[in-house]
Amino acid sequence: MTTSKVLPNDSKTNRSTDESKLLHFQAEQELALGLEQAKRTQWFDPVPRQFLMKDKATTTILFGGLTMAHDFLVEGVLKGLGYTVKHMDCPDTESLRFGKEFGNRGQCNPTYFTVGNLIKYLHHLREVEGKSKEEIVSNYLFITSGSCGPCRFGTYVTEYRKALRDAGFDGFRVLLFQQQNGLKQATGGESALKLDTSFFAGFLKAVLLGDILNAIAYRIRPYEVEAGSTDAALARCKQFLYDALHQRKWLIPALIRCRKELEAIKVDRTQVKPKVSIIGEFWAMTTEGDGNYQLQRFLEQEGAEVEVQSITAWILFLIWEGRYDTKKRMRLRGEDSGRYGLEGKNPVVRLRMLAIADRAIRVLFQVYAKTIGLNGYHLPDMDEIAEVSHQHYNNHVRGGEGHMEVGKLILNVAKRKVNMTLSVKPFGCMPSSGVSDGVQSFITEKYPDAIFLPIETTGDGAINVYSRIQMMLFKAKQAAQKEFDDALTKKDITVEQLRSISISTSTHPLRKSRHVVACTAANTVYGMRGFMNWYSLRRNKEEVKGV
Repeated sequence: MTTSKVLPNDSKTNRSTDESKLLHFQAEQELALGLEQAKRTQWFDPVPRQFLMKDKATTTILFGGLTMAHDFLVEGVLKGLGYTVKHMDCPDTESLRFGKEFGNRGQCNPTYFTVGNLIKYLHHLREVEGKSKEEIVSNYLFITSGSCGPCRFGTYVTEYRKALRDAGFDGFRVLLFQQQNGLKQATGGESALKLDTSFFAGFLKAVLLGDILNAIAYRIRPYEVEAGSTDAALARCKQFLYDALHQRKWLIPALIRCRKELEAIKVDRTQVKPKVSIIGEFWAMTTEGDGNYQLQRFLEQEGAEVEVQSITAWILFLIWEGRYDTKKRMRLRGEDSGRYGLEGKNPVVRLRMLAIADRAIRVLFQVYAKTIGLNGYHLPDMDEIAEVSHQHYNNHVRGGEGHMEVGKLILNVAKRKVNMTLSVKPFGCMPSSGVSDGVQSFITEKYPDAIFLPIETTGDGAINVYSRIQMMLFKAKQAAQKEFDDALTKKDITVEQLRSISISTSTHPLRKSRHVVACTAANTVYGMRGFMNWYSLRRNKEEVKGV
């Protein structure tokens, strides 16, 4: 028989006395710090007043966060819907300073830059334009997107409100729309911001057009003969499309005008340049400013051709998520009385609608792309990306870009799409760092030809980042040169002969050779099959005449 151990009365008394002393000391410290237990309440995020219809004429909507082309075109869409709109400038180091001054400590880079960019603009309104705090709060609001998952992106809107309050703009409105909710989002019966079909259709068009303009610019600019000619033509194209979106006109005539502008650019695609793909955390790989050390322009200055990721691909990924999750849920029988365990819902209809949405986006993208002259550009196959990455990174894990980073790297190497893959993410980004610094190390071992470099951004330390990129870019240049030399050998042509020949695939800005390897100059050589047959016949005739 066992007996419980009984403490002596003196021991119980001593323990009770010690606990009383600790509680008394805790109460004294809380009182000194203003943390009295009686006054402690649960924190909540107060939402400032909404954007009502009566305020529409006097309110300016501020927004930003995508590429400059996207933000400019979205402004045109919203103005066409009757809103007063201004897109924000690309965040810079001054934005970072404001973000760190008024934001929470330990935030990731995108939070500091985006929050700080808004506060910087509001400071400009107050300090330079002389507007009062009351005028700014009453006549301006900021709209941003939200999401969920193991990422601080879901708390951005709270960070905006906290920083705005500390910066002296308490009550400034920050409105949120969720990426996954689409037309189901509630904006209130009297809300002036109508997230309806017109809003999302216009937003989708701006996204598609922004992606197309960016893709065609990054394809042409590295090979331009006259420096700055691509940017000048692109600026005119953006204005044509902005006007069409603003006036809610048919886009095809504007795209044709853009094509004529782009066709006037002179290029030389015999220049050997490695192709570098930028992937990683969404904001870090998308922004074009100091938030990622202006990587796109830096790579071009170092002699590379840059491949950027499209916003359209992210929309297709959200659609893929809906399809994938619905199919998985249909297999969970017995959860309720519904046929597929989804009582009150029709998963078959949902899958059909998602498939139609995917197809419609791809068709509309290609119509716009081919009209403007972006030939041979293919949107990613989400099922293929999911399949190649699944054995290394579970498709159920949804932090950051989920499995897409792994899938993109594998396909970049397996299909010889690029010579180098650069993954950029904010310092301490939980989802993206976990992918790149963990899983990707195994991928590079499995695919030894992969030239992969993960970069973490903090807003400073650009010199160190540039140095790392230059070292890895040296390998990419060697790989591109080898592809080019192999192509010349297989076609039996010298560099001098190639550059003495003027053909459309090397001099026309909108022509694209068929894909064989990553290097564009090498693909240009491979695409000269028919011309080389004629060139060989002519050379043989000249040799016979000489004899």
